[in-house]
Amino acid sequence: MAGGGKKEKGEGLGRALIRQRNKAAAAAKERGEALAFARRRAAPLESVIDVSDIDAVLQRAAEADQLAESASVSSSDDLVIDLDATGETAEERRRLRKEQEAMHAGSLQVPRRPPWSTQMTVEELDAKERRAFLVWRRNLASLEENDKLVLTPFEKNIDIWRQLWRVLERSDLLVMVVDARDPLFYRCPDLEVYARELDEHKKTMLLVNKADLLPLNIRKKWAEYFKAHDILHVFWSAKAATAILEGKKLSGYSEEESTSLDLDTKVYGRDELLMRLQAEAESIVAQRRISTTEEDRDVSSSDSASASSMAKHVVVGFVGYPNVGKSSTINALVGEKRTGVTHTPGKTKHFQTLIISEDLMLCDCPGLVFPSFSSSRHEMVACGVLPIDRMTKHRDAVQVVADRVPRHVLEQIYKITLPKPKPYESQSRPPTAAELLRAYCASRGHVSHAGLPDETRAARQILKDYIDGKIPHFELPPGVTDAETEHEEVIGSEGPTTSAGNESDADDSVEEDGTVDPAEPDMRHVLSDLESFDLANEGSKAGRKKKKEASDKHHKKPQRRRIGPGGLATMVVTGHQL
Repeated sequence: MAGGGKKEKGEGLGRALIRQRNKAAAAAKERGEALAFARRRAAPLESVIDVSDIDAVLQRAAEADQLAESASVSSSDDLVIDLDATGETAEERRRLRKEQEAMHAGSLQVPRRPPWSTQMTVEELDAKERRAFLVWRRNLASLEENDKLVLTPFEKNIDIWRQLWRVLERSDLLVMVVDARDPLFYRCPDLEVYARELDEHKKTMLLVNKADLLPLNIRKKWAEYFKAHDILHVFWSAKAATAILEGKKLSGYSEEESTSLDLDTKVYGRDELLMRLQAEAESIVAQRRISTTEEDRDVSSSDSASASSMAKHVVVGFVGYPNVGKSSTINALVGEKRTGVTHTPGKTKHFQTLIISEDLMLCDCPGLVFPSFSSSRHEMVACGVLPIDRMTKHRDAVQVVADRVPRHVLEQIYKITLPKPKPYESQSRPPTAAELLRAYCASRGHVSHAGLPDETRAARQILKDYIDGKIPHFELPPGVTDAETEHEEVIGSEGPTTSAGNESDADDSVEEDGTVDPAEPDMRHVLSDLESFDLANEGSKAGRKKKKEASDKHHKKPQRRRIGPGGLATMVVTGHQL
């Protein structure tokens, strides 16, 4: 009996330990499910790029409290305020800004996901990711304190970056979709570095979308630039591929002409692009398998490695800025509409996987705005990165279009006549946003409720035409000038406003007798212009006076006859007897 009692006591202790362990596991599972349920019940996942001043203050205060709790986070550098006012010119400020941007280019990084394992709980992983994300935000905030650096709006929602982390870990080949009209603006070099940090065998391909909007010679220039910098690229047009699937034809695009070109400059079709993506991904998987067989496989590295390496599918992930055509590319490759496509950036909220065949699977990531130095908020609105319907200063965004597109091109497209520059102005200056908007409103009849030109409506339509490609424009590779392209529709990377040669030629035309400085406006033209303005005002005043006299004569009482007592007719005019 005693032996039996000890056995029962031992079995009871073992069962108690098992029950305690099961309870702890169940409690951790309930906490993880509660956290996941709270995330599902939260507000819909939306991209956060712009924040108000109050939200920024509250957010920074919350970040400071969370960072103070973690002992591993180091304090940021002190802000150094320079009280010495120096009279710097615009060129010196631009040069200093370029130097500062080159110095801090390495700080513009994509937020890294901290190391994790399957043994970690959901709460531990969530807290670790948030701490790493706050450290990344604090580093960018320290860059914003530098007066010589202007940091563009970027994604501030950690849940959007989590979608990118999952796509990077799943993908064998990472495809960065960029706009062909300005590929370097939409390219993020640090994302390629991050992909190689996850797996040294991962490759990043630049999918140059909307390539049908580029002339052939410009496409060759970009192909030479990509080859010189060892950038894997493919020219592609999602709009043309979709039109071919629907049996339509696009003007200016010929499928036979694209097939006759070489692989570097041709615009790939749907089947050709699928074969190229699958071949690149399979070569990456083959290299990874060879390296794992030669070396001992580490358990810790196998947890963070790509899960697709052990699967039968090769995964191709699509990332990039909003509104560059990722969803349109996915729909064209799948052959049907599987993702939503709109003009508003940020339509895709969560990453999604699509099986193309038994050997290929695509993974679509929501659009992300990466931090950068090179552009302003108005340029990002004009490029379609920020929503057009939410812009507050429409003239600044339209001015970007007016600076990049020549005057005669705008007049031909919209069938309008823009006001010419004054004689004392540079004849090569681009039209102002007000001139373009008012001419557009006058030709289309857009009038607001107050009777003024509806510039907001006109600005939205012009910006949408600029994004869709109805207004032709494109940037040139660095180091290539307009003269080298030998194309009449080329719009240089510096734009017409920065052409020093044109400005000097226009000013030299004013300097005829050698007495006028070309850097200063000719005052004779100014005075003549003012004199003509005064004469016009006097003429308008005289005209108004004549109209008033004519109206007074017109409104005089009519004459009528009155028969007097003597039988004679007398004329009565305005109550007076003649």
